[in-house]
Amino acid sequence: MYLLAGIRIAVRALRINKLRSSLTMLGIVIGVGAVIAMVAVGSGAAQRIKDQISSIGSNLLMVLPGSAMSGGMRMGHGSQMTLTEDDARAIAAEIPGVTNAGGIMRGTAQIVFGNQNWSTGIQGVTADYAEIRDWEVGQGRFFSQEDVDGFTKVAVLGLTVKEALFGDGDAVGQIIRVRKVPFTVVGVMSPKGQTTWGQDQDDVVIIPLSTAKKRVLGVSQANARFVGVIQVKAAAAELLPEIEQQVTELLRQRHRLQPYQENDFQVRNLSDMFAAQEAASKTMTILLGAIASVSLLVGGIGIMNIMLVSVTERTREIGLRMAVGARSRDILGQFLIEAVTLALIGGILGISLGVGVSKLIAVVANWNTLITPGSIAMAFGSAAFIGIFFGYYPARKAAYLDPIEALRYE
Repeated sequence: MYLLAGIRIAVRALRINKLRSSLTMLGIVIGVGAVIAMVAVGSGAAQRIKDQISSIGSNLLMVLPGSAMSGGMRMGHGSQMTLTEDDARAIAAEIPGVTNAGGIMRGTAQIVFGNQNWSTGIQGVTADYAEIRDWEVGQGRFFSQEDVDGFTKVAVLGLTVKEALFGDGDAVGQIIRVRKVPFTVVGVMSPKGQTTWGQDQDDVVIIPLSTAKKRVLGVSQANARFVGVIQVKAAAAELLPEIEQQVTELLRQRHRLQPYQENDFQVRNLSDMFAAQEAASKTMTILLGAIASVSLLVGGIGIMNIMLVSVTERTREIGLRMAVGARSRDILGQFLIEAVTLALIGGILGISLGVGVSKLIAVVANWNTLITPGSIAMAFGSAAFIGIFFGYYPARKAAYLDPIEALRYE
């Protein structure tokens, strides 16, 4: 009952000075709205990175071939063919914790269907490629090990290629030409989206590795067993560091490298790279939230200022209440309730503003925003805390006024 009476008195006092109360709440409204909007921007960026990480595949290691020397100059990774299909099989068979390992050959080609054509990436892969990448088939099927062993001319399309060549039509069962070689489309992959570095993963045609080498990419007899990349999938993320070390040791042994020789390959742990990006995104979210919190601080100072003015204006009223029996804690509670009510009303309006601004940013700037219940609760709780923290000093000042001096105040 005391709390409800205090709230009624606080609301009545705020309604007496509507303009002053509204201007005071404006600081809280802007502060809470800014916190929600900025945290939503940072959380959206973090969520986008997580989605891109999951789109590439979980628990992956990438093994890249080594670099070649030309005229005393050291070329980049991949300039020398040092990885083979046998290396991939050995990794899958001999290293505990590895569920799959498969080689990939990459190239580009013009794809033709009827009077439509499209330039895209070609990937020659093994039959377990979709499982390694955690990539589901949207329509049709993925090719089998029999297709790989039999050099079958079948293809699975990424969604971007499918839409470019077939539009809304059905691609499964159609014949496309890849560098003038006819391929039967047996499936269309589900959408993957872009990687963190902006590559469209759906702009690809996937064909059996054996067929890619023999029919499309023109691999010579001398390097018929070589692959451009080996993808290694671990059973769990915590096994990746150990598997990375074991892959390095196994390949050094298979490639007969002496202790003084450098690796002729490179093992990349994608989880480490993405973890660094995710940490940077979280840091950005905290930074944006901290910057926006300055507005809340300014709003709190505004509440303190107005409450001090209110105490001064109502000094005689305070003295009269004390004279008729009000205790110091009653006066303290009354002014604290007024400050908290002011902050909470501003907080509610600020939440509405923050949600609206977040959606506007998503539409206008085409930037992913993510509003979580936690960010709303944090902003609302901050508003309540500011009401108590900045309202306590004026309330205490009112509670400990001398009743006689207060009654004499003019």
